[in-house]
Amino acid sequence: MAEALRHPAALWTAPALIYLIVRQVGLFVLQLVVEYQNKLTGKADTSVDNLRSWDGDWFLGIASGGYNGVPSPPYDAFGHRTAETPLAFFPGYPALIRWVDGLPGVDVVGAAFAVSLISGIFCAYGLFVLGRVVRDGSNRAGLIFVTLFAASPMAVVLSMTYSEATFCAFAAWALVGVVKKRWILAGVCSAAAGLVRPTAAALIVAVGLAALVAVLADRKDWRAWVGGAIAPLGLLGYLGWVAVRTGDLMGWFGVQQRGWGSKFDGGAATWEFALGHLGNPRSLLETGTVWLLALAIVLVFYAFQRRLEWPLVVYGLGVLVMDLGSNGLMNSKARLLLPAFTLLLPLALVLARRRPSTVLTILGMATLFSAWFGAYSLAVWQYAI
Repeated sequence: MAEALRHPAALWTAPALIYLIVRQVGLFVLQLVVEYQNKLTGKADTSVDNLRSWDGDWFLGIASGGYNGVPSPPYDAFGHRTAETPLAFFPGYPALIRWVDGLPGVDVVGAAFAVSLISGIFCAYGLFVLGRVVRDGSNRAGLIFVTLFAASPMAVVLSMTYSEATFCAFAAWALVGVVKKRWILAGVCSAAAGLVRPTAAALIVAVGLAALVAVLADRKDWRAWVGGAIAPLGLLGYLGWVAVRTGDLMGWFGVQQRGWGSKFDGGAATWEFALGHLGNPRSLLETGTVWLLALAIVLVFYAFQRRLEWPLVVYGLGVLVMDLGSNGLMNSKARLLLPAFTLLLPLALVLARRRPSTVLTILGMATLFSAWFGAYSLAVWQYAI
């Protein structure tokens, strides 16, 4: 591997190639599972149908007609729909779709897949750089980190008309800015992430605390001041716009609770869900979700033990707390873990010191498991993810 990557062109092509190959394996397995399910049920579903389902329909509708012109369906989790329901979905990803859709010969669905694909590639390069610049990092660790991310259990959403790939791209580069002390990059990417997903709250905390520490160390570091100040602007801007539109200071949170039953309860619902499915397993996805949440908790402690840079741990822990603490759709919790990619970095650093055969075996198994789990979640599981 080292010999093959000595040339700079090969090294800097590798993150994109690795990401695309792993995701293509996932799409190939999804196609196989969809065809098998069609034979069993007599349906005529396609992979594209599955990849644009659930929240994907909302994003496509917003991209096509704006918040006031989303067609029906889709509906919320309770089968209802009001003029405020589309406000649950952040505007960053649909805005990018609309921009690409404006190019000649591109329709809105193709634009959405293109944005997700390009975002995933940008994210892969951000992760590669992170794997190089952290303590004990290396080129090899960076490439393994990219592979682990692309082969995450719910990485199928990176290929869907969902906003995760775009959010993760901004988050990865924001964290690159933090580790390399490029505060303007960190602040701008955090602000952009805040227009894509509410998960940006965890990113803003990590970037803001890191910028504050930099300012306390050197009060003349104006870049840290600026980066920390602009980081929350995207998230606060959208939440403020929804508040004005709904006439309620907590308007976005109200839309979420009314439409999807989602609010922060400190983890009570998640705990009850976990106990119920470990004591009486009812589905592969839900039981698998419980074990993935448990694994994420273990990875937090491992990140501390491996002395991963504290802003990266803060970010990953923040994403996990938001996921565990919400009582929303339990079926989505595995997907909502995907942005906590920094928790995979210590594993990449450890694997980078192992023999190539060991590394390839582990990464190959992770890729196949991710491909199966993603295909099952879309083509077999009957409910939203």
